[in-house]
Amino acid sequence: GGGGTTPACSAVYAVSSDWGSGFNAQVTVTNTGTTALKSWKVTWTWSGSQKVTNMWNATYTQSGSSVTATNADHNGSIPAGGSTSFGFGGAPGGGSAPSVSCSAA
Repeated sequence: GGGGTTPACSAVYAVSSDWGSGFNAQVTVTNTGTTALKSWKVTWTWSGSQKVTNMWNATYTQSGSSVTATNADHNGSIPAGGSTSFGFGGAPGGGSAPSVSCSAA
């Protein structure tokens, strides 16, 4: 054995629209490693009372202000240097974008 590479990813969170009572956001997941990813998971914690109301291209769980989004069946595999994205609606709007972390397998 020995050697090998560790899967790695990064994620960027961007609010695409905010109308006060709600908002839409997109998260782009990029494979920063040298091998293809089989799956990924993005986590963040909001500073306010935001809740995910719906999500597309990923599945999620939310506990309090902490959200974990995992890839959908069709976008878990990302080639080295490639990226995919998922989006969601949330409420209320007006919050600051949280810092996100990404883990890959």
